[in-house]
Amino acid sequence: MMANRVDPYAGYNFAVELDGITRAGFRECSGLESSQNASEYREGTDRSLSVRKIPGLNTYGDITLSRGLTLDSKLWEWRDKAAKGSVERHDISITLLDHTGNAKITWNLFACWPKSWTGPSLSAASDEIAVEQLTLAYERIEVDKWS
Repeated sequence: MMANRVDPYAGYNFAVELDGITRAGFRECSGLESSQNASEYREGTDRSLSVRKIPGLNTYGDITLSRGLTLDSKLWEWRDKAAKGSVERHDISITLLDHTGNAKITWNLFACWPKSWTGPSLSAASDEIAVEQLTLAYERIEVDKWS
């Protein structure tokens, strides 16, 4: 008897929502990361030959979103406000879709703000699409759906 085969999801089909509204199609999303520091600790009366590892604070990576440059300047405007000292924080949802477009995994990122914007590389000798990147800092990540 054969076990049921479960194939992994493809990484090319995803949606990004800003405060519950799908803002734009993105061609790439990277930086989903959660980690925790480990502090080393040892008491003077501890006879063990190794130190204890105590969980520290949670940290999160930066998310980088890439998309083709269009007339929509909302990402630039959001970053420009932050650069001028008016940081607006928004919640972001990133949903991985299966090949039929059904939501399979949703990561919710909280208190996101744009820490950098990168404009396109321009070359008259190329036929590539002009791409902008927005890098977001976030304070917490939760999985809303994993199916």
